[in-house]
Amino acid sequence: MPLPSLFISHGSPMLALQPGASGPALARLASQLPEPRAIVVVSAHWESRELRVGGAAQPRTWHDFGGFPAELYQVQYPAPGNPTLAAEIIQLLAAANLPAQLDAERPLDHGAWVPLSLMYPQANIPVVQVSLPSQQGPALQHQVGKALASLRTQGVLLIGSGSITHNLSELDWRAGPDCIAPWAQAFRDWMVDRLSAYDQAALHDYRHQAPHAVRSHPTDEHLLPLFFARGAGGQFKVEHSGFTEGALGMDIYSFS
Repeated sequence: MPLPSLFISHGSPMLALQPGASGPALARLASQLPEPRAIVVVSAHWESRELRVGGAAQPRTWHDFGGFPAELYQVQYPAPGNPTLAAEIIQLLAAANLPAQLDAERPLDHGAWVPLSLMYPQANIPVVQVSLPSQQGPALQHQVGKALASLRTQGVLLIGSGSITHNLSELDWRAGPDCIAPWAQAFRDWMVDRLSAYDQAALHDYRHQAPHAVRSHPTDEHLLPLFFARGAGGQFKVEHSGFTEGALGMDIYSFS
């Protein structure tokens, strides 16, 4: 049975130390899936002009952020890479007329290692990252997901890691989990409605059709991994929903 593809809202890097409700949800989801032989991640934090694929045999843990407690910078996620799988990904993308280049030095950014540290804390499953050409929009990410969908039948878990809403300038750091900005909730609900309806045209045009789209995503790199996961998968399901800091959506979706 194929693995699903997943969209994970990874929130703040502090999720690694303060998992809140998302940590148990991620651990539960991982426990319900067959253990993958490898994981492929498209993260909001590897923006690029063209497609690139991480090919390091042992990618470093990159603390690609600043201003957090010293304890967070001590966290390591020493998962191996998989250069053979990286080469296969490049071949699959080429077959779909999506040329990509190998990046043998790329470390794992926090969009990859933070959620994976909660799902697979043993760090024993190989991880390969694929970059996000964020200026090319949702349609390209859908194509990338579709090109790699066959990996799901080979025991590879495909993950898009971003956030269902992501406007850091409007977060309320004192807000409890039940204090949700109406505009963020409206955007999230529209997205779930259109995902449930398999309305690809509306989803790809979300910046014009969704309520409060630009307020929810001043730039769209944190939503684009959703389109990768959707392109790679099938039936949509909400695995977890919620907000932190009033407006930072923490939803987790599967496409099985």
